[in-house]
Amino acid sequence: MSYETALTIKNVIDKIHKKEYLLPTIQREFVWNTYQIERLFDSLMRDYPISSFLFWEVDKKNVKNFEFYEFIRNYHEKNNRHNQKASINGDDKITAILDGQQRLTSLYIALKGTFAYKLPRKRYDNPDAYPKRKLYLNLVSKSPEDELEYDFSFLTEEEIDNDENHFWFEVGKILEMTGAEAPYKFLSEYIFDEYSKDKRDFAITCLSKLRNVIIEKGILSYYKETDQTLDKVLNIFIRINSGGTKLSYSDLLLSIATAQWETKDAREEIITIVDEINEIGNGFNVDKDFILKSSLILSDFKDFAFKVDNFNKSNMLEIEKNWEYITKALKLAVKLVSSFGYDRETLTSNNALIPIAYYLYKKQVNESFITSNSTLEDKKKIRKWLVLSLIKRAFSGQPDNVLRPIRELIQQNTDEFPLDEIIKKFKGTNKTLIFSDEDIENLTFYKYGQGFTFSVLSLLYPTLDFRNKFHVDHIFPKSLFKKPILKKKGLTDEGIEIFQDYVNYIGNLQLLEAIPNIEKQDTEFKIWLNKTYPTTAEQKDYCDKHYIPQNINLDFNNFKEFFEKRKELIKDKFKKKLQ
Repeated sequence: MSYETALTIKNVIDKIHKKEYLLPTIQREFVWNTYQIERLFDSLMRDYPISSFLFWEVDKKNVKNFEFYEFIRNYHEKNNRHNQKASINGDDKITAILDGQQRLTSLYIALKGTFAYKLPRKRYDNPDAYPKRKLYLNLVSKSPEDELEYDFSFLTEEEIDNDENHFWFEVGKILEMTGAEAPYKFLSEYIFDEYSKDKRDFAITCLSKLRNVIIEKGILSYYKETDQTLDKVLNIFIRINSGGTKLSYSDLLLSIATAQWETKDAREEIITIVDEINEIGNGFNVDKDFILKSSLILSDFKDFAFKVDNFNKSNMLEIEKNWEYITKALKLAVKLVSSFGYDRETLTSNNALIPIAYYLYKKQVNESFITSNSTLEDKKKIRKWLVLSLIKRAFSGQPDNVLRPIRELIQQNTDEFPLDEIIKKFKGTNKTLIFSDEDIENLTFYKYGQGFTFSVLSLLYPTLDFRNKFHVDHIFPKSLFKKPILKKKGLTDEGIEIFQDYVNYIGNLQLLEAIPNIEKQDTEFKIWLNKTYPTTAEQKDYCDKHYIPQNINLDFNNFKEFFEKRKELIKDKFKKKLQ
């Protein structure tokens, strides 16, 4: 490899834009966040080194032998986080980036693209949760963060608010300032008449510096590899990524599988199955690691640990051969778990999907398994195992120590899911699925909004048809537990404290179908109950199903007694099911 003359950022951005720089299939996907990009630009402005790059020059006669991908231009956390396959005409040589993709993608997005990430407390499937942002630089003040000097920030158009301490300059506009006098002309129009001398001086220095590092200065130092052998390039790629932010094992496997699969594009296949699974039901959140780990286990490799030795050619070809069946079993497992009412918010360990997928893989079942009455008892056992494993956090710590013995038990029991055998296997260990009195008491302390709460509540509702959407609902509406409202109802300070302490615990939670829950809203429980279930028989049926204490005053001010008696009913139910 030869060390080349450093390039300007503008020159590299232009080449990415013209698709002269591409990414080889062995590259991982873009993973940087906005803060990392902002830090990168702060480093550039402060003349800090940002490490060298490694380019692979592919001769035009060899271009057609490989697959390449384009750089992401406008990153969207949900809808545009995968690189598009590049269309190659074969008339020109290609420069592929072996090391530096994260930094170069960050530079491109900051200067020519946008970055859309999900806002907190908004649903992942809400289009408004992902506003587009561009990178801006505050020209009149330094960064408020101690470790940064320059105030770079990704902002939406609505967030731009210029005042005496802020003038937000869209960083990409610097590419238009080709002439040396351009920053001064811009500042004379927008800055000089409105800000103090100190801020004007800072703005001149700031914008001139930005232009210098983007347009004038050769900053991007790189090595160039010209060997056309993919094996050598792959080894270089893995070696250079062994330091710094290391490649995950899934990235290593993708790199190796890409080179070793013979009939399929490993990268495309794995990305596709990840996206398909995450769209099932109300949405899930699996990643490449999960898919690849599952593939090792379902392929019955004795050693399925994430280490490079297990990613050998024979293993990769075995996974490729069985890929259709592996992905079918994974999708069926997720669909089955979705039918149990789980989604990305309530499935607290994706590893719990793997034994279910392995069981379905061994049984060679199809879609009818999920809906058929003939598999009802088998599904009950799978569901109970799943709920118990999630509540007991069976996959925390070293999940392989759980996955391995369960796989062995499934190998020995393919007629039905080996629930009893699994419980017996882990009895007396720190992964036991048996509940003590203390464990059962602890179950009642789960709260609204916690991931495990759905699993705990689902123990109380074994017969619900979760193909309908259910909400975790406050029986006594949470909105009525605000201090002013409680005071108006005549509660003492001590009573208010107790009410507010109890409101979010299991004793005041139920699983309720989405439409009745929406209709219920902030209505007091007793009023809603009498309106929704007007007859005595209907009320008794509802109360039995939801563990509502009998012969108790359901007025709002009697919430404390209601909560404590319902908690005891729930504990009794747990003891019958779990001991």
